[in-house]
Order: sequence, then structure tokens, then C-alpha cells
Amino acid sequence: MIKLTFALVRLPHLTREQFQDYWLHTHGPLVASVKDVLRIRRYVQLHSMEETVSDGIRASRNAPPQFDGVAQLWYDSLEDLAALAGDPAAREAGRLLLEDERKFIDLPKSPLWWGEEKVIVGG
Repeated sequence: MIKLTFALVRLPHLTREQFQDYWLHTHGPLVASVKDVLRIRRYVQLHSMEETVSDGIRASRNAPPQFDGVAQLWYDSLEDLAALAGDPAAREAGRLLLEDERKFIDLPKSPLWWGEEKVIVGG
């Protein structure tokens, strides 16, 4: 299983609540609408809690400020991902998602990366 992880920072003019509401109720359904063409097996949003909830654990590690959320998208294989490059419908779906992301995510401050999941605890 290949996973895209996207650590999200909201645009500065949005509150955390506005950001998370848009992400959940507007962007989430948009992702769901293109899941088949993009071969997305699973999509999860992890919404951050109030920063004060994490202050203690962040301070104990001298950690940077928290992200506003984390998105994870599951794919079957790298081959599946490579096949998307030649699919005009997949390119259009990707363009549509990126266009929407620009409305609520500070993209230059939001790292994303591909990885392979290794389960240590739990099934």
C-alpha cells in the first residue's frame, strides 16, 4: 500500500475552524467525487485539536507549531500511480483538486510526501 501524506497549514486569513469546515464539507466531497478516476483506495482527514491540547507534548520535545491537519490518501501501488500520468481524466481531476486546495491551504508551507505504510501495532 502506497500512501500520500499531506501536512496542511491553512491560509493566514482563515481560522482553524473555517479551514477545517471547508476541508471537511467542501474539499472532502470533491476528493470523493474523483476517487475512482484517481484510483484512491482510501482518504482520511486528521483534524488538529486546539493548540493548547498539544502544548505540553510539543514543549517536551521542543517541537515546531502543529499543522492544521493531515490528509492521507491510499493507493494500491506505484504502478497504479504511474498509470495516472497518461490519463487525461486523471490529470483534470488532479488540476481540479489543486485549484480547490489553493482556496484554503498554504501550499508552500504544507509538506507532502509519498511513503509505504509499515504497520507495527494493529492490523
